[in-house]
Amino acid sequence: MTELAIADPVTSLKGVGTKLAEKLDKLGIRQIQDLLFHLPLRYQDRTRLMPIGSLRPQQEILIEGVIQLSQVKFGRRRSLLCHISDGTGALVLRFFHFSKSQQQQLAKGQRIRCFGEVRSGPSALEMVHPEYQLIHGDVPFSVEEALTPVYPTTEGLHQLSWRKLLNQALKLLDQQTMPSYLPEALLDPRVAHFDLTQALKYVHLPPPDCDVGQLIAREHPAQKRLAFEELLAQQLSMRQIRYRAQQHQAPKFNADMFSEKFLQQLPFPLTSAQQRVIKEIRKDLQQNIPMQRLVQGDVGSGKTVVAALSALMAVSSGYQAVMMAPTELLAEQHYQTFRNWLEPLGIQVGWCAGKQTAAQRRQVIAALAEGEINIAVGTHALFQDEVTFNRLGLVIIDEQHRFGVHQRMALRDKGKAVDILPHQLVMTATPIPRTLAMTAYADLNVSVIDELPPGRQPVTTVVVADNRRQEVIERIHVACQQKRQVYWVCTLIEESEHLQCQAAEDTAEQLQQALPDLRIALVHGRMKSAEKEQVMQAFKQGEIDLLVATTVIEVGVDVPNASLMVIENAERLGLAQLHQLRGRVGRGTVQSHCVLMYHPPLSENGLARLACLRESNDGFVIAQRDLEIRGPGEVLGTRQTGLPQFRVADLLADQDLLPAVTKAAETLITQHPENVAPLINRWFGTKLNFGQV
Repeated sequence: MTELAIADPVTSLKGVGTKLAEKLDKLGIRQIQDLLFHLPLRYQDRTRLMPIGSLRPQQEILIEGVIQLSQVKFGRRRSLLCHISDGTGALVLRFFHFSKSQQQQLAKGQRIRCFGEVRSGPSALEMVHPEYQLIHGDVPFSVEEALTPVYPTTEGLHQLSWRKLLNQALKLLDQQTMPSYLPEALLDPRVAHFDLTQALKYVHLPPPDCDVGQLIAREHPAQKRLAFEELLAQQLSMRQIRYRAQQHQAPKFNADMFSEKFLQQLPFPLTSAQQRVIKEIRKDLQQNIPMQRLVQGDVGSGKTVVAALSALMAVSSGYQAVMMAPTELLAEQHYQTFRNWLEPLGIQVGWCAGKQTAAQRRQVIAALAEGEINIAVGTHALFQDEVTFNRLGLVIIDEQHRFGVHQRMALRDKGKAVDILPHQLVMTATPIPRTLAMTAYADLNVSVIDELPPGRQPVTTVVVADNRRQEVIERIHVACQQKRQVYWVCTLIEESEHLQCQAAEDTAEQLQQALPDLRIALVHGRMKSAEKEQVMQAFKQGEIDLLVATTVIEVGVDVPNASLMVIENAERLGLAQLHQLRGRVGRGTVQSHCVLMYHPPLSENGLARLACLRESNDGFVIAQRDLEIRGPGEVLGTRQTGLPQFRVADLLADQDLLPAVTKAAETLITQHPENVAPLINRWFGTKLNFGQV
């Protein structure tokens, strides 16, 4: 082994042939050192026997006991049940797949040692298909000396194979030091007493005297030391995207012919938060470096006005602007709003979406290429190859979390001419806790619209069980008699759009029977765009009292007279989505209400989630709670954002490290630029290939 180096190909290790090398390559493992950064997902604790009486569901545990009863049960599935006891408590072992000889071995009076996950069974705690050993005579069985690591894997690679490979790599680490690209002075003091080599050894082979609880909870300083470096590598990669973009030129927007006229025709003054954010954007747009800015603003804070003013700067300077939204309904809403606001100023607004006819599409594409359209609004259809712009100067993307980093880049590249890139403004109504934004959007500058327009009333939220449905229907009746309008939102746990639409149709029918004097309409995702638009327009003009909808109305619909919203099966949606939906009411000056209707029984966690919405109208408070409950992957939509799946870091648990990580990233870039690429490569290899400019 001594002649090997950790930078050698993984094929140098004993037992790694062509087939195994191919499997490892899929996981980005090409060199021996890549193996060392393939970190355990979790640990199994086989170092101590636990008394059966102390067990709780969801524990993975080692136990020993004597079989008191062994029987075959015939139900929907035949199963072998072994009831075992150790004097402190009893447990059932359940086997669905078993042979005759196994049944004979697992007989009454046999001592058995088992490792597995404890679950709640019909009548007692259970282990289903545990690993087990039979103990004969009085010979004591030894327990493992250290925790057993469990590695992320791929088909055909078993845990035993991983342990054999890692043992060889770790022996090399005893003789060679892993190169450190991170000066100790940049580390957070809480993790600095482990160097990289020590931390790697510790997490792969925890010593017998380690703090088991800390390691299993992923709170050990060795894990934190690695998490710090992984978060740093990720942040450096995002900053590289920003840096690469800044090497390009962007058009300078100095003219501003339309803003004053536009603001004069608005029926409301801008809030000081809107004015502050517009000032930040203006400053960016007057530079010849591409703007990369994220605007966060709670539901109803007035982001669309900010987008329109930004687009006007582009048009004033002789460039085109494009605004993209994730759904047809939201894109249509923006299109209509922009037309109403901007066409009186002589600005041509174009529309590009998937459901256009071929002839309409050809017409729009030609007008964009010729520069006849000043501002294009649309959906993913704007990405398509045949869509080209005459002079694209600004890209605006709404609901940023629905699009990935690579999609942002693709649309921006539409305007790439020689070495000029358009400016980029991304917006979201999903407030993202600051620490999360620092990591997820490290390639963007962040502005926050943290003020609602004057006169807006906070929405009062109540939580009721669906067995009080009749009371809710009566409340709707009262609201509509007072000339107010109401939303009824249907949610289904199934992903199927067809089932969601069916449920909405049934609900609309039932409500029409219960409230025959009301004008009730329906809107859902399977309707044609023109139909949806017609219904929404009628609702906006007050021709509909009660609108039954699926979650397609989550973003963008603005009806100031709607003052009551009922959300059915509210427990099935994330907090951020519920907050978005609730933002459809409270857009006028009248007191508005939201009824979150749930199907009992509701778990403690479910009640706490809905209570959070009842207690707060602050999107940032709700976003932080959503983050704690569902984790960052769900809140941001990890797949879309381009955030990598971390090996050891956890954005929620490790958010306290982020300020030090940010500081370290800045210092590395300015003082040790030669260390940046090796550090990113060590943790992410080829996995972070977005952002090529």
